[in-house]
Amino acid sequence: MARLPFDDEHAPLYSVGQVADMLQVEQAFLRRLDEHDVVRPARSSGGQRRYTRHEIGDLQNAIELVGEGMTLAAVRRIFELQHEIAELRAELARERVARQEAGPA
Repeated sequence: MARLPFDDEHAPLYSVGQVADMLQVEQAFLRRLDEHDVVRPARSSGGQRRYTRHEIGDLQNAIELVGEGMTLAAVRRIFELQHEIAELRAELARERVARQEAGPA
């Protein structure tokens, strides 16, 4: 059976209007998050923003952080650090697997 794009959390499916309605925020706020490199959705061939389910999760986190008083620059930096931590954890996991496969020294 073919995999539908709805199954892929990284498929750019949702317009800025749909996401604004889902999250109960103004479209202008979502555009500001894009302009400040907090959450950068893909663009359709017509130039319209298209959000993935993964990005909608990031937007929910950004909305919460902004609601707690964080600036957009601070939210962007938090997301950058979270991404960096995830990459380092993945690298550490690869190193552990490589050591286990190499066997005892």
